[in-house]
Amino acid sequence: MYARPRLPDPVRTAAVRAVIIIALTLSQLVVVLLALFAGAWLVLPMAISTLVSAVVATWAVLDIWVTSQSWRQRNGVVSVPSSVARAGARARRAERRAARKAARRHGRAAGSGASADAGAGTEEADAAGGLDVLGGGGLR
Repeated sequence: MYARPRLPDPVRTAAVRAVIIIALTLSQLVVVLLALFAGAWLVLPMAISTLVSAVVATWAVLDIWVTSQSWRQRNGVVSVPSSVARAGARARRAERRAARKAARRHGRAAGSGASADAGAGTEEADAAGGLDVLGGGGLR
């Protein structure tokens, strides 16, 4: 029905609070201007109050931003590009896992033969075993 999804409750609450504070600040500004034109004594206290309200209104607008950022960090935002990226990363992880599993299987088969050579006390078998662990087994 709407083009944009509804804001999360904490963010919406902060936005409503900010709108109310900004509306009150603008009302105070109008009162200050009218009192200034009328030459009333109320100008100075209302001007100070308006300045304080402007600081509070700025804080309220920053609160909207901070609340939305913290909500995104806690609850996450699922978007189509990141979901596609996650699927690709998942496939790459599965490929690496399969490659490591195959390498381990291959290493165990070579390791069982190397252990018989190691029983003979050759240092070459130990060096080859060390290279296989580091992934450089083909560099003999």
